Amino acid sequence: MVFFRSVRAGALAIVMCSVPAMAHAETLREALTSAYLNNPTILSSLLNVKATAENIALAKAAQRPSIGASASVTQSYVPGYAVPPPVGTVGASITQTIFDNFKSDADIEAARALTEASRYALQNAEQNVLLAVVQAYMGVIQNTQLVQLRQANVKFYQAQVDSANDRLKIGEGTKIDVSQAQARLAQGTASYQSAVSALQTSQATYERYVGHKPRNLTSSYSLGKLMPRSVDAAVKEAVAANPAILSAKAAIRAAQANSDSANAAFGPTLTAAGSLGATVFGGGATTPSVPTASVKFSLTVPIYGGGALGASIRKANINQVKSEVDALAARDQIKESVITAWSTLQNASAQITSANSAVSAGDLSLQGTIQERDVGQAMTLDVLNAQSELTSVKEGLIQANASKVIASFALVAATGHLTAADLGLNVEVKTGEDYIAKVEDVWAELRALD
Repeated sequence: MVFFRSVRAGALAIVMCSVPAMAHAETLREALTSAYLNNPTILSSLLNVKATAENIALAKAAQRPSIGASASVTQSYVPGYAVPPPVGTVGASITQTIFDNFKSDADIEAARALTEASRYALQNAEQNVLLAVVQAYMGVIQNTQLVQLRQANVKFYQAQVDSANDRLKIGEGTKIDVSQAQARLAQGTASYQSAVSALQTSQATYERYVGHKPRNLTSSYSLGKLMPRSVDAAVKEAVAANPAILSAKAAIRAAQANSDSANAAFGPTLTAAGSLGATVFGGGATTPSVPTASVKFSLTVPIYGGGALGASIRKANINQVKSEVDALAARDQIKESVITAWSTLQNASAQITSANSAVSAGDLSLQGTIQERDVGQAMTLDVLNAQSELTSVKEGLIQANASKVIASFALVAATGHLTAADLGLNVEVKTGEDYIAKVEDVWAELRALD
């Protein structure tokens, strides 16, 4: 049949796209490495760490002097009088906050806590990307195997159609046998087309996360000591190391610092301002004037701010309580993720064991049914049903194998160890620590003027 030949050609094209040559094989470790280096989500989270870290420098600026210089030239003119020479002046000023009721200290602590939270958010994004790579990787493998299986299924049903037609011609079969075989062939073809579509989708997802098309993938990978020994140990490790929980704890510290800052705004602020200036030319003098200097101290105490001060304190206190509630929610969600991954892993292992036995039994049953049909002790429908059951069991085995691998990585991710560092990927780990160290140096801006 022309349609059947086109189906087989389509299957061959799809499979060859995903499995080109052994020389270009790509392991799961290589896929994870490529994703870590190229995926924009990780880069975006790293940039967010850097942007958040700048808040530290902004907060520290409140404790440092503000120094500036100025120069001006003034030309005055009065109608009816001679135009006087222009007047040139230069000056310098410095402003320093001496005491702000420790508000700036609280702001600095808040900025550092939020930066720490962003670092954990980067780690969480890293884990999510690497887990998505594992899911895409196994998705390609699973759907490739399903395409191959369903292609063989279509071929089997086509052979049954041909066999039923041959037996009908010699009077050993019926038109019902032919119709039943043709119906199963149509169903098998539709199922095959669905597998092809799923494979194309999984290949696109793989390319999105890894950065290139899949090349001869293999599911062999050992997580070694990263795998927890029990569900209780996994939950304990997750609570201690999962970046989502650690980020939530850092957010609590930031909220506490913001609350301290809001309360400190009610206190006094003492500032000092100094200036130095001189007229360098003009002003009726033949030589530059003697520099003049001034120093001013200012003490401000807020008394009433239209309700803004009270509102800021109440808002900060509410946000502090909210951060603690969010941390509890994050902890419960991570615990659920651990238990779900563990249960999925155990279930997949049991399904694999069961499916392996069922496949062996199904193969024997199919061969026996075909022999019975050939000697007239079984019908074509019996053969078709046996093939359908065997195909269903094989599909379940394929899906269980993929599910087991994904659940293993999901469990490691829930414990907080699905990172480039923990996996030992050959990459430079991105943490943003070097950038944070730079923004902590508040005098860098002044040295840049040297």
